[in-house]
Amino acid sequence: MVETRRLEPALIYAALSTAVVSSLGMLLVPTIAEAMGVTVSTAQWMLTINLLVGAIATPVMGRLSDGPRQKRLLMISLSVILLGSVVAALAPNFTVFLIGRALQGLTYGIVPVTIALARRCLPAARVQTAISGLSVTVATGLGIGYPLTGIIAGLLDYRFAFWFAALFVVTALTVVALVVPGHPDGETPRTPFDLTGALLLGAGLGSLLLGISEGPTWGWTAPWTIVVLVVAVAVLAVWVRWSLRVRHPLINLRVFAHGEVLLANGSAIGLGAAIYIGLSVSSLVAQAPADTGYGLAMPVFWAGFVMLPLSVGSFLANRIVRRVSRQVPLTALLPIGAGLTAASGTLLWLAHTQLWEVLLGMFLFGLGIGSSYAAMPALIARNVAAEGLGSSVSFNQVLRTIGSSFGTAVSAAILAVTAAPDGQTTDAGITGTFGLGAVLCLAVCLALVTHAVVRRVR
Repeated sequence: MVETRRLEPALIYAALSTAVVSSLGMLLVPTIAEAMGVTVSTAQWMLTINLLVGAIATPVMGRLSDGPRQKRLLMISLSVILLGSVVAALAPNFTVFLIGRALQGLTYGIVPVTIALARRCLPAARVQTAISGLSVTVATGLGIGYPLTGIIAGLLDYRFAFWFAALFVVTALTVVALVVPGHPDGETPRTPFDLTGALLLGAGLGSLLLGISEGPTWGWTAPWTIVVLVVAVAVLAVWVRWSLRVRHPLINLRVFAHGEVLLANGSAIGLGAAIYIGLSVSSLVAQAPADTGYGLAMPVFWAGFVMLPLSVGSFLANRIVRRVSRQVPLTALLPIGAGLTAASGTLLWLAHTQLWEVLLGMFLFGLGIGSSYAAMPALIARNVAAEGLGSSVSFNQVLRTIGSSFGTAVSAAILAVTAAPDGQTTDAGITGTFGLGAVLCLAVCLALVTHAVVRRVR
């Protein structure tokens, strides 16, 4: 008999490993560049390789989580992430360090697996709130992970930050081993794995994210960039055609015909880009020198605390969503969340030179992202059959990753175009990038409100 009171906290704790590993990215890029003797642009590959592997692994893990052995999948994934953390902590050079970061990329697929376990093992009355809580865990954990990373890297060394991640994953493995039921689900249909679809989607997404991530470095009109993006579009087109023809596809694209599923996935791209812009640029503002006109001149020890209000806001939003989800339709929570992120983006766009302005912006961001991310998987779960939940939720995660990569690339392009002659980021670049995030949030909010109004009229 599954102890359901212990199971939900255990799954949330396992999902927190995603946030802990993700917090080892943006904040440590300058530190890694200096320690490894590489340029900052080269050090950015610690983000790129992590996203590439995550984009490929997440849909595969999501599809496997629709199978009967979900606990085994979760244990194996956490073990690979643990290995990656240890490799990164011990890396003697940047190449070995990237191998560790690549192994850590499996962390993006943890949340879909925990959501599939929640739907399988928890009572029906608790499934929706559990799914919402698991989806918000990443945003909540980022606000905690960034300060911890800053403290550890500031007081000790960046390697200790990766050792901390390894220790956290060990505790997550222990919790999963002791609490999550190990017997396979005998009622789960055993369907063949779509290997061709997995290879096509992996190649297409990998090429797309590579082109978007490296476009600012290679040049958007450079032959390599054009070739990679054209290959990505062609391969993804073949994958779509294949998925619509095969009997058991990796991801059932037909569920996208349902308006609410399409709504959740479209929002994932826009808000994924916006949250990455908000986090990355706020981190840059926090650590930039005061003489730049926008920088807060905070050491890495304190810079991570700028993200703490994000955690507080997303946690509060999740608690509010739990209370009102039975009275307020989930379709209404998405535009409300997008409206809050639009307010945050607009605030950061217009005012970001004082610490309190950035902290308030992060808090509003947390409220908006917490509300939106809580509603997305619940909408998908409500409209997708149980045997396709894992792959559908994982694809929503992939779209968030694509949105984040888009935000990364466009932000880098804006900062590069507006850079000073000595290569330093200018206030015009910071303001322009925050403006892009605000526009994206406003566009998502407008689309969601329009959909809600049309739906109500009908």
